[in-house]
Amino acid sequence: MSAAEAGGVFHRARGRTLDAFSAEKEREWKGPFYFIQGTDPQFGLMKAWSIGDCDNSGDEWGQEVRLTEQAVQAVNKLNPKPRFFVLCGDLIHAMPGVKAVFSGHYHRNAGGTYQNLEMVVSSAIGCQLGEDPHGLRVVVVTAEKIIHRYYGIDELSEKGIGDDLMDLMKKK
Repeated sequence: MSAAEAGGVFHRARGRTLDAFSAEKEREWKGPFYFIQGTDPQFGLMKAWSIGDCDNSGDEWGQEVRLTEQAVQAVNKLNPKPRFFVLCGDLIHAMPGVKAVFSGHYHRNAGGTYQNLEMVVSSAIGCQLGEDPHGLRVVVVTAEKIIHRYYGIDELSEKGIGDDLMDLMKKK
């Protein structure tokens, strides 16, 4: 699959189905394959760890960005290409100017605020443990604020992103 085809595969997701791995083609074993697992890019940890202040010093991401770019370049050079790539673990350690942290794993919507930092937990695409529908969170970031809304997959598919959120993205 070419890079253009691989990038376009996610635009083909419809009706809770991603046709990158079609049932027809994947029904039977066709031989060995490999995939890549990457973990813990943890942006902000390297500086914090190097100066011994992991609670307050995650304000620089330079090293982690370079390493992540190197990892992507290395995977893109592989031949044959991996079947897929999975990224696991801690994505960030700290974020300069953070106003909100978005996470999952709780399988229901939740959150709270502590010292002007909003913690937003989005419910699952898959197995639900709460009353929320299977869904996704749309996050709009403007120069002034971060606005987010959870949408059930069916609602997002049928109605799209709300006009109020779309209007925020049109402002410069």
